[in-house]
Amino acid sequence: MHDLRFHTLLRLAALVSLVAAISTPAMAARKKDIPNPDFTNGEPIPEGASKDWTLGATGARGWIYSHDMETSQARQIRITEVAEDSPANGVLKVGDVILGIGEDAFSYDARRAFGEALTVAESNAGGGQLELLRWREGDTEIVTVELPVLGDYSSTAPYGCTKSARILKQGCRALAEKIMSPDYNPNPISRSLNALALLATGDKTWMPAIKQEAEWASNYSAFKFSTWYYGYVITFLAEYVMATGDESVMPGLRRLALESAEGQSIVGSWGHRFAGDDGRLVGYGMMNAPGVPLTISLELARRAGVDDPKIPLAIERSMKLLRFYTGKGAVPYGDHDPWMHMHDDNGKCGMAAVLFNLLEEEEGAKFFSRMSLASFGNGRDTGHTGNFWNMTWAMPGVNQSGPHATGAWMQEFGTWYYDLARGHDGLFRHQGPPQARPDSTAGWDATGAFLLAYAMPIRQLYMTGKQQPTTPQLTAAEAEEIIDDGRGWTNSNRYGRYLEMSTDELLQRLGSWSPIVRERAAVALAKRDDPPIDDIIDLLDSNSLETRIGACQALAQLKGKAQSAVPELRETLEADDMWLRINAAQALGAIGGPAKVAAEDLLQMLVREPGPEDPRAMEQRYLCFALFSNRGGLLSDSLDGVDPDLLREAVRAGLRNQDGRARHTLTAVYEHLSDRELNKLLPDVLYSVVNPSPSGIMFADSSRLEGLRMLGEWKVAEGIDACMYYLKNLNHWGSQKRVPEILEVLQTYGVHARRTIPELEELADYFAAGKPTYFPEHLSKGKAEDVREAIEYLQNTDDKPELMKVL
Repeated sequence: MHDLRFHTLLRLAALVSLVAAISTPAMAARKKDIPNPDFTNGEPIPEGASKDWTLGATGARGWIYSHDMETSQARQIRITEVAEDSPANGVLKVGDVILGIGEDAFSYDARRAFGEALTVAESNAGGGQLELLRWREGDTEIVTVELPVLGDYSSTAPYGCTKSARILKQGCRALAEKIMSPDYNPNPISRSLNALALLATGDKTWMPAIKQEAEWASNYSAFKFSTWYYGYVITFLAEYVMATGDESVMPGLRRLALESAEGQSIVGSWGHRFAGDDGRLVGYGMMNAPGVPLTISLELARRAGVDDPKIPLAIERSMKLLRFYTGKGAVPYGDHDPWMHMHDDNGKCGMAAVLFNLLEEEEGAKFFSRMSLASFGNGRDTGHTGNFWNMTWAMPGVNQSGPHATGAWMQEFGTWYYDLARGHDGLFRHQGPPQARPDSTAGWDATGAFLLAYAMPIRQLYMTGKQQPTTPQLTAAEAEEIIDDGRGWTNSNRYGRYLEMSTDELLQRLGSWSPIVRERAAVALAKRDDPPIDDIIDLLDSNSLETRIGACQALAQLKGKAQSAVPELRETLEADDMWLRINAAQALGAIGGPAKVAAEDLLQMLVREPGPEDPRAMEQRYLCFALFSNRGGLLSDSLDGVDPDLLREAVRAGLRNQDGRARHTLTAVYEHLSDRELNKLLPDVLYSVVNPSPSGIMFADSSRLEGLRMLGEWKVAEGIDACMYYLKNLNHWGSQKRVPEILEVLQTYGVHARRTIPELEELADYFAAGKPTYFPEHLSKGKAEDVREAIEYLQNTDDKPELMKVL
């Protein structure tokens, strides 16, 4: 039962994954704001707001008000729990309210202020004295919780840091004892990270616990959410083999690695579980949160001795996906646009920094490490389904840029956050994001994740820097500059800092290394009453690639106001850099009608064969969006004046793109085509139906269904088999809605489709038996009824339309 909550909430996440792909983590929190209670006035904790927080080494836990995924408005902490053997016992009790530190009431975020006070109290100067302004039953007084003195964080923590070393030793001692207890059985991710933390110390004292966990890991197996677990289990096993030389676990390591490689989709992605027999993902699509750790684990398994050609093939497939995001934004949820809201998206930039460094790809390692360094505060505090991965992978990513980077990140955020999360026993319980209710990983043991951060200076494992970084090591000044790039963003005030900047400063920031900084500057410039459009256009001729891309970002934000930029943007379409060309195309699409003169330019680009620098035809994908998207594509409303031959070639190319979203945009074209032009495209429509897009599969069904309907309307003979292929090779997520739609098309063929009845009967029996077993049984039975109704219709119909063949 340890991961039932995780499974349940991930299923719920599947239902809203489209929203998650285009929104921020704050959206869920905004559904219903909760009141900010004054506990000194007798007001209770709001109903349903059950989340509380570890209050560091005090041994207490407390409720803190959160709003819009922040605790910035909290000025009180209500005590919800006090451990009997803790420093807080006898000083605090349930129901007490902390109003401040010492004699000063909280004047800013109470959570952060408490964490900062913990850091000071544990320092040499603090002497272990944590003075709190406590309210109890109407009386307010200053009380002192006595904490162990751990020392000061160094400016390069955890490097050269006595406090970090003490926390690591204390935590490992408590963790080893916990691991050896008979009832130890956390979820496989926490369990693997905990074992990795002990292994990362190089201390043979912990070897009995480590060997016990290696034996567990070598026998581990899962079906549901296997992709989430296998990456961490394989990573531990591979690191264990390389650190100890114990090859007794190699059969298990080999089995897990090959299952993972064979379970990868044909385009290099993973979803909630392994891909189906057709090489496409089962469920609703690609997710990088399990996919990047799996890729890391396969590279480590290869180094540990798993010698099979499937392993490097799977790694390279995955890298073809991930390399695209270098320099463009944070690694997103799935096969989506680069994430532009924050510098990291739940730890995936940290994951990518580790992976690219392992593969000695400097450009990617450097970029994603700096993205990790610029991610802290509210951006690090949140994440889809929670922030467990955001915190786990923060320090491994930052660490690639060296001790000054880790020290800067710790001083900005990590010191108070880590000290608040560490309990009095030295263990770390996952805190989760600032929201009313616990996240999907609530209660998870996060000890291993935090201790791995403190173990970085030992460099015992590849996860903690055993391999020499390929990334240039930052100076203190360089690290501080990147930290500054990450400042000024919260869920409640996203652009406030940028809106206060001068126009000149914003124009300068359009040339930043950071796509996120450029985007924030672009948004702020677009909000100006008199935006400097001519100055932005001039930047398109800059010698800096980043500046030219930033100019495109700003022009896209300006939309129709930037119509004077159309000639220069059309020239930019000829640039050597693919991402610059894509951004120019996106800006033209955002400008809209005045930019329609560039439509033929974009069509010419779309029909070009992708070059070796674009193995997944990403440029083609973005051109489809700019041209045909129903959210403002240049040709989404009218095809007037477009060369029909060029358009047909462009549609033909788009219908073969890997991405389901790109193919979907082309359905907007169909209604504007003449019968003559549609007839010429029928073979390509048939291709797109029987060869479903292997990526963006959540969106693939809409284009397939639209294509199938067209085949039915034209009575294309091959559409009968296309219907049956679709029915027998369903992506079952949401299939209770698609099955009746496919059957409706099949029935339009009348007696011609009667030959499919034996196959339909088998399909009805399959659904009636509640298969596949991972799909809700009542929905499967509903599909069975739909199929049987179609069978009855085909048995009794006299309709016999004339058919045409297109192949």
